[in-house]
Amino acid sequence: MSEGTLQAAARPGSPVPPLSVEHLAKAYRTGGRILPVVGDLTFALARGEIVAIVGPSGCGKTTLLNAVCGLTPADSGRILWNGMPLDRRGRTPSGIGYMLQKDLLLPWRTALDNVKLGTELRGMPRGQADERARALLDQLGLHGFAGAYPATLSGGMRQRVALARTLINDPDVLLFDEPFAALDFQTKLLIEADTVRLVRDGGKSVLLITHDIEEAVSIADRVLVLSGRPTTVKAAYTIDLDCAPDDMIGARESAGFGDYVRQIWADLDIPRTTVGGAGRGISRAAARS
Repeated sequence: MSEGTLQAAARPGSPVPPLSVEHLAKAYRTGGRILPVVGDLTFALARGEIVAIVGPSGCGKTTLLNAVCGLTPADSGRILWNGMPLDRRGRTPSGIGYMLQKDLLLPWRTALDNVKLGTELRGMPRGQADERARALLDQLGLHGFAGAYPATLSGGMRQRVALARTLINDPDVLLFDEPFAALDFQTKLLIEADTVRLVRDGGKSVLLITHDIEEAVSIADRVLVLSGRPTTVKAAYTIDLDCAPDDMIGARESAGFGDYVRQIWADLDIPRTTVGGAGRGISRAAARS
């Protein structure tokens, strides 16, 4: 099932991937010493593909996302957006949406105005922005809440507003840094399904960072497993489940789901003592299969 280390570039003659990372390396200077975090990391994100990245805590997953969008300069290697090198002056490429674990909604703005924030920065006409924001809120189950302030919304509703804000400028590539981690399980499944449906319908590419192996397997076309620091791609899996792409329960009930989860967990090579004893760190789905 494992494909080994992923190759950097697309096959000859195939479309140029929207994102390619080639031999990326990043280290931080701390306490007078050098701490290598990302080391010789290579992968590509195909057009319309969802790729999930899992790895040990502290292996540099967020550093990777910040590097590919220009927020953190890499020490070496290349980052290519649509075949063109990332602007070395630190400019975030156009056509990217970045969503974090925290919703970061502005408390003094309504849900509608929070969604429209990016359109204001880009100069979109107000009427067009208002129409698109309302449509996204409706698609995400928030009809009737356009005028609500963040303090009156549940955690799941706030995260839906943040997702709408990320999608409103119609980015080609979405970078997700554990956007569902703080949600309860039921809400998490619902928002995962909404997210997958919207990005599939829009033909968008997604790079998802997550600690949740079940989430990675149920959402992604491919899962990349990172090693510990300095991180590299340790293994890659193409996910093939017999269910609709946005069926989060069906994915977990599919034949092979538990096998993927168990093998990826084994690839992470986390000592059992760190998860409270034998078997406790393995997902329920894996334990049932």
